[in-house]
Amino acid sequence: MRHRVLASVGLMLAGKGVTIATPFMFKALVDTIPVYASAAASDSVVGDGAVAVSFLPDGLVDGLATSSLAGVPAIPFILILSYGTSRTLSSLFQESRNAVFASVAQSAIRSVGRTTFDHVHSLDLQYHLNRNTGTLGRIIERGNRSISFVLNAMVFQTFPTLLEVGVVTGCMWHQFGLSHAATILVTIGAYVGYTVGITQWRTQFRKDMNRLDNQASGKISDSLLNYETVKYFNNEVHEGKVYEGTLKQYQKAALQAQSSLSLLNFGQNAIFSMGLTTIMYLTAKDVMMGTATVGDLVLVNGLLFQLSVPLNFIGGVYREVRQALIDMEQMFGLRDTKPAVVDSPNAIEYDPVKDGTTIEFDDLKFAYALAKTSPKDGRQSLPSRPILRKTTFTIPQGKTVAIVGSSGCGKSTLIRMLYRFYTPDEGSVRIGGKEISEYTTASVRKSMAVVPQDIVLFNDSIGYNIHYGNLNASWDEVVEAANKAHLHDIIQKLPNGYDTLVGERGLKLSGGEKQRVSLARAILKKAPILLCDEPTSSLDSHTELEIMTNLKEVGKDTTCVIIAHRLSTIQDCDEIVVLEEGRVVEQGSHNELMKLGGRYKDLLLFQRSHGNEKTEDV
Repeated sequence: MRHRVLASVGLMLAGKGVTIATPFMFKALVDTIPVYASAAASDSVVGDGAVAVSFLPDGLVDGLATSSLAGVPAIPFILILSYGTSRTLSSLFQESRNAVFASVAQSAIRSVGRTTFDHVHSLDLQYHLNRNTGTLGRIIERGNRSISFVLNAMVFQTFPTLLEVGVVTGCMWHQFGLSHAATILVTIGAYVGYTVGITQWRTQFRKDMNRLDNQASGKISDSLLNYETVKYFNNEVHEGKVYEGTLKQYQKAALQAQSSLSLLNFGQNAIFSMGLTTIMYLTAKDVMMGTATVGDLVLVNGLLFQLSVPLNFIGGVYREVRQALIDMEQMFGLRDTKPAVVDSPNAIEYDPVKDGTTIEFDDLKFAYALAKTSPKDGRQSLPSRPILRKTTFTIPQGKTVAIVGSSGCGKSTLIRMLYRFYTPDEGSVRIGGKEISEYTTASVRKSMAVVPQDIVLFNDSIGYNIHYGNLNASWDEVVEAANKAHLHDIIQKLPNGYDTLVGERGLKLSGGEKQRVSLARAILKKAPILLCDEPTSSLDSHTELEIMTNLKEVGKDTTCVIIAHRLSTIQDCDEIVVLEEGRVVEQGSHNELMKLGGRYKDLLLFQRSHGNEKTEDV
């Protein structure tokens, strides 16, 4: 990679050298042609010393003065050929530099993009509950694009332009004196000062455009993800108006940015034109006084116009670098966001065989922070909502324990704590007798398989979504897991079988089919701890019974936690824990709780009598 950078710099310097030399060749051509034209008009021969070409030895020039090539005097022919060659070489060096450096820029983009992607995945669940997917994608996309631009601008535009300005100014001083050099420096100083001042003023407009662009992208993403909801309530017009409102705000900021850009461009051209006019006047005066040639006038004009290209680009570069830095600031601000749940420096690997899989919840207290996304760190503290209140119970190794209770009592929160999505405000969660925080998060999660309450699938094939549970599993194991989840026969009836695409978030599948896919990939993981958050809520009674039978079989050698609203599905569990407002109110087997005649019995009898097996309806 270092060799590519050095090669790119070498090509850049060679290109600049050829570019600066080109106007001098044109000057020599302009000064030479009149000599030959005059000689031809008087039918005389160009003598020694009549032609002077600064970049060729005098002896060689005198030798070529009377020669001709292809019917054209040799010296003008050589100058024309040199001029064309120099312009070609300038382009060749520039494009070669771009091609060589492209690998460097793309490697940097890939590296930063990957680390940013990994960092976003390392952030805690609370951050992801607050963020907007569309906005986050735009921030990462613009940040990655800006890295390439800044690298190119700083290495191959800013430094080379400063070098070219210095060389051209030195040439002017040497060729024409201090007045010409001073004119160039004053012009460039005014040009840069004006560009910096106006660009700083324009920066706020660009920030507003970024913010509103993020909002518009987020709105598109949110609206399309909720396509069905929009249709259910006939709110297409409302969605369009909300989106149009964001676009109107963006339009206003964009018009301000464009108007200020026009002002910037006009001012830059006006300053450059005044400088060019001044230096052309000084050179023309020298020509009329006989101290300069017409070729010198052409040289000055060529050098100034040649300088205008990088100068104009520098003006654009400054504008775009400011914009790129704004984009990168947002992305690196994202990278600076710290996850709420991190491994301790002394964390050890969790070994379920050695440490065991007994799970203990001890005096847990936890409240959800009702946070909104903050531009700086992704969260902003607001009043919290208590969920767990001194929750204490144990899940013995190898046992199947069900957790039941009304909605909002903290059942799913307990599973998320086991998965280290959250940490308790007070109390502790232990596995194998040790605080869960003493283990690395990755090793704990590796030992757990989860069937979540809200199932979201990748926009890929059914086979891929099942295989995702264990990417090292063989295809036979994938099919076996699908069979255990009562999914294989359904897949076989599909036109593309396991290659059938499930659509975004799995919306092409029914709720029951998605639940089976989720079960299959959890089974495929073959983890010693199985966490099921309502694993059969979207299934019919017959399939539910079959799935629970299979879960019982799968859970023989595992520690299994099942969250359920339908109490009829968990009566065979080794133990049932009843939660109420974040507290354990009852605990025991089905028969023990029925004899107790408390909350569990009331819930079960209510469900049986009302034919409704959802506890939250109680």
